[in-house]
Amino acid sequence: MNSNKKTARIVGVLFIIGTVAGVLSAVFTGPILGAPDYLIEVSANENQIIIGVLLVLIMGFALAMVPVMMFPILKKYNEALALGSVIFRGTLEAVTYIAIVIGWLLLLVLSREYVKAGTPDVSYFQILGTLLLEAVDWISRILAIVFSLGALIIYYLFYQSKLIPGWLSVWGLIGAILYLATPLLGMFGSDLGMLMVPLALQEMVLAVWLIVKGFDSSASLPGLPKQI
Repeated sequence: MNSNKKTARIVGVLFIIGTVAGVLSAVFTGPILGAPDYLIEVSANENQIIIGVLLVLIMGFALAMVPVMMFPILKKYNEALALGSVIFRGTLEAVTYIAIVIGWLLLLVLSREYVKAGTPDVSYFQILGTLLLEAVDWISRILAIVFSLGALIIYYLFYQSKLIPGWLSVWGLIGAILYLATPLLGMFGSDLGMLMVPLALQEMVLAVWLIVKGFDSSASLPGLPKQI
């Protein structure tokens, strides 16, 4: 029981670290990458881009470790799904974060060369810049899909195992479905980013719950009577 409580606290802290790092990365890089003259702004604010890159790596590592830490507990209830959570919210999610970082770093290199060129005819730089931004945007959508599928697996396992309260598991399941709808609808031109908010809030509530309460020690394994 003590081991599970320690794991729950670590998972809660990892959720908070990942979320805070993600928000800060958007704060540092969002205004720069979204500027009309981003090819100039990126190299002019190189330190902010690098900080954003480091924050994305911190976010990716923290969130990828969540299913890894929970695997020994969740596999007792459904090993196949527990492994699936590691694959989706661990391995695949980490790969997409790394791909985003590579895209930003390539954009930084392109921005430097763009500024050095200093000639009127620099349309090819703009084309490459647009391609990089579009690539990062599509990778971000893939990340959202992978993240959502992993979340569905994790919250189904939580609901099945009763390791956390049922209302918190159901909130996670509904939030994951809404989160998944965002990138899918975005492929058809719909911008419904607000659908991501319920899951973001749920995971912060879950993080606090795990740190304070931990996993429910009375949850029983399949085929075993519930502990009193």
